[in-house]
Formats: sequence, C-alpha cells, structure tokens
Amino acid sequence: MSSTDPNLGLNYGWTLGESGWDSGMDANLKRLGAVVGLSVKDRDLTTPPANPANGDRYLIPAAATGVWAGKTNLIAARIADVWEYHTPKIGWLCFIEDEANLSAYKSTGWSAGLAI
Repeated sequence: MSSTDPNLGLNYGWTLGESGWDSGMDANLKRLGAVVGLSVKDRDLTTPPANPANGDRYLIPAAATGVWAGKTNLIAARIADVWEYHTPKIGWLCFIEDEANLSAYKSTGWSAGLAI
C-alpha cells in the first residue's frame, strides 16, 4: 500500500512486488516532468491552443473554455497528446514565458509576478 507525499502529490512506500508500482511510478514521473522547474508558455490564454506540442504547459485563467473550463489556476501540461492538470501548492514558483515574469502561487492564486 503506497502513501502520498503532501507537497508534490507523489506516491511512495510500495513493498517489493506490490501491484500498482508501475502505474504509480509512471504517474510520479509524469508529475515531476510537469511541475519541477515550472515554466509555462502563457497564463491568460482562455482557449486551449489548437496544436499544442507535448511538453507545453499553461496556467489556466478564470475565463477558460473548452477542456480547460472550470480548471482555474491549475497547470495544464500536454503529455502524450493529452492535457493533464496539476494543482499548485502555496509557494510554488512559475516562469511565465510570454511575459518574462516569475510568479508565485498564493492562497488567492498566481501573483502578478516580477519581471526578470
């Protein structure tokens, strides 16, 4: 039986040969790839891009539509041609590529950021 890390949401603690290790480890690696060294292309794009590349990441704004609707402040990561969503934790930092800003996640959402 595995446990869940409270910071990144990673699973750990499997016993040798326990069922679920493969899918659990796959999920861990995908999550690490999506949120560690977080840099996103945009944070005010309300419609998912038509032709996203695998590895593209976005912060979802409040007015999002389509498959992003109702996912405000989540991190959308394109992995294996599918959107995956990750919930940020207070204190996470994110580089916003199109703004050249560094933003922090707070209890009220992503900060306006600092130009760098």
